[in-house]
Amino acid sequence: MNALLAMACAAFAFSAPPTIVFVNRFTGVSNFSAPFVYCILCAYSCACLVLVENWREDSRVETRSRRRVRAWVVAYGLVIVAIIGCFIAGEAPVERLLDFDTYYATTPFIREMLVLYMLAHTVAAFATTVVCWRWALDMSRETRKAAVSTSARSLQIGLVFLVFGFLVNVVFGAVKLIAVGARWAGHDWDVLNRMAGSFISLNAGVCMCGFLLPVFGPWLLERVWRPWRSFSTLRPLSELVGTPVTGPGKQMFLTTPWYSSPEQLLMYRLTNIRDAMLRLRAYCDDDVREAARQEAVARGADEQDAVATGLAAMFKAAAADRAGKSPAGADQSSRAAQALRAAEVEDRGLMTRMARALPGLPPARPSRPAATAVTVDGTEPQAAVVE
Repeated sequence: MNALLAMACAAFAFSAPPTIVFVNRFTGVSNFSAPFVYCILCAYSCACLVLVENWREDSRVETRSRRRVRAWVVAYGLVIVAIIGCFIAGEAPVERLLDFDTYYATTPFIREMLVLYMLAHTVAAFATTVVCWRWALDMSRETRKAAVSTSARSLQIGLVFLVFGFLVNVVFGAVKLIAVGARWAGHDWDVLNRMAGSFISLNAGVCMCGFLLPVFGPWLLERVWRPWRSFSTLRPLSELVGTPVTGPGKQMFLTTPWYSSPEQLLMYRLTNIRDAMLRLRAYCDDDVREAARQEAVARGADEQDAVATGLAAMFKAAAADRAGKSPAGADQSSRAAQALRAAEVEDRGLMTRMARALPGLPPARPSRPAATAVTVDGTEPQAAVVE
């Protein structure tokens, strides 16, 4: 993979007109950049074939796969040698920065070099397209039969990108060959040669996405996208229970540094939510939770969603009761705490389900009259701790 990316970047760098001029001046050979870039592109084409073959990891055809890899390496090695030999044997005294292919299309040995490079490039693109297409179809059939992992899904999407990218490469080679063939027939179709440059730029971007997705896709999904999505989903629950508490002897919310990763942001938000739920414990009414859970079951919700809906309704009512200074009884809050702990053991995504259930709940109002008694230190009354 690293070699492939390096060769792709090198092909772009050394095919730019300023770099072409520099290389030609540095070597002292007119048009030296042309065979140099062609050799890089042939090595890139071979690397694409080898990488896709190694990705397949099919132990049943491992020996045959290794033979194919060796055959491709030898074949493209010979093509590179032939390109160098043809350039040495031919004559290209006039420096051409943009139209080398069509300008020297009829020059002995140079025309053979051009055809050899274009055919090698196009054959590799076509072969890689066929391999990726068949592989993508096989994975699609497996996806319909059973669930696949994140890595397999990323690989499948990457293969689709590669199919499109290498099809563009096939078109690039075909357009180049047509432009050169037109020169052989005495026509000037240089416009096709200029069009081919846009195809190679499109191919590079799409193919890089196809090669990088299977490598970095699972990491981006598991370490960036999913934590960030969960972090955003938890916002309603955080805003409901998470009124900051300040003062002597009272715990502050954790603050997240600006450079925190999505995983750290999610961890801090979950910690703050749980801390805020502990402060709401004295206002939690288990009867509210059970009534909301039964109502969700009656509407057809599954057990996990019904449990999350009940807990969300309970904490929504608890937040309203806290505003009205009307705590629940010790028995109610103890049973509510037990229900929350049992639900967290059964469902790792409980907090996310609760956050999603909140928008569908009716507005909560204080359900009990305001408390007249306060503790000696002036703090809010707390329910008994359930071990």
